[in-house]
Amino acid sequence: MPRNAPRPTVLPAPPRSPARDRPTLLLTGGSGVLGRALIDELAPDYDLLCLRRARPLHDPRVREIEGDLLAPRLGLDAGAWYELALRVDVVLHSAAQTNWRTPPEEIVRTNTLGAETMLDLAARADAPLYLVSTAFVANTPSEEDQERFPGAAAYLASKSRAEQLMRDAGLPGAIVRPSVVMGHSSTGHIAGQQGLTKTIGAMVLGQVPVLPGAPEARVDMIPQDYVTRAVGDLIRGGVGSGEYWLTAGGQAPALSEIADTCAEFAVRHGLPRPLRPRLIPVEAVHRLLLPMLEGTSLPASVRQRFQHYAELLLVFQRELPFDSSLGTPHCGTRLTHADLRAALVRNLESWAADRPGVLSRHRAHAAAASATEVA
Repeated sequence: MPRNAPRPTVLPAPPRSPARDRPTLLLTGGSGVLGRALIDELAPDYDLLCLRRARPLHDPRVREIEGDLLAPRLGLDAGAWYELALRVDVVLHSAAQTNWRTPPEEIVRTNTLGAETMLDLAARADAPLYLVSTAFVANTPSEEDQERFPGAAAYLASKSRAEQLMRDAGLPGAIVRPSVVMGHSSTGHIAGQQGLTKTIGAMVLGQVPVLPGAPEARVDMIPQDYVTRAVGDLIRGGVGSGEYWLTAGGQAPALSEIADTCAEFAVRHGLPRPLRPRLIPVEAVHRLLLPMLEGTSLPASVRQRFQHYAELLLVFQRELPFDSSLGTPHCGTRLTHADLRAALVRNLESWAADRPGVLSRHRAHAAAASATEVA
């Protein structure tokens, strides 16, 4: 647990209805990357209700409720809302707008109203609420960052507001703050392509000539199974208060180490060793590189890709490590640096297994270029 953190309140187990063997947990965001992993973690212990707006989950382990997270009472009539509150023993709010290309006002509205609705339901159900936030609320964007990257700034602001809403409500439960969520530590599998996966894949292919940040800057990342185990432990343990940092902390790899790992992976898989990205000071990104790119004839896709990498890394990298709650009572298992390095390699293996054609084309292109040079 982070230094000087108060000891958490532990709640009594929820009363069981004679008709139910297990408590009922309502999960939002079940169709997302983290949400699907949370279903895997919680399905053995809870009857899961998953809120969905349109896209069905098609998962026999859950019962789905169609509703709108942003509508009063989820868009349910008064009777259905009352019945839902009677059924729910625990609320886990994981849904959020995480696409930074979305208009900033929509990001804030979605993530704030969603938290308000779930707090309302938890209060009516007399159920603890566990709010999934982000560790990067600790990173306050500068005014310049907010202007250049309004989506990322809106996302961080919306998560901070959701946390404050929960603190103000005074309900039992906890706030959890994962850092960058990777694929599974053993298999590398992840349900959807995240910004991190796309970035390390592009580094393997040699498509990232420049990155913003110092070589020693840390990029805190955590495998999804470590996140879900910690969340599951908190809920199963009945923890009813506190704020938990689900982070690598002092074990987080440096940006230079990630680049080296990607280069070594490329060589092992028969690809040409990619040039190590040139790491440039963050302030130079604003003052020199981005303005220069805007005035060049580079393809729009290249400029957009670099803008995306800059946005991710300017938010996610840190000079100082986070605190970490992993390994404390009711909060999962602490990561080692070796665990993280192995997980990164497995994530790369999973990425490569999903793209055999891409890797084959790059090998063929490299072989043809080499033959031309020899000739």
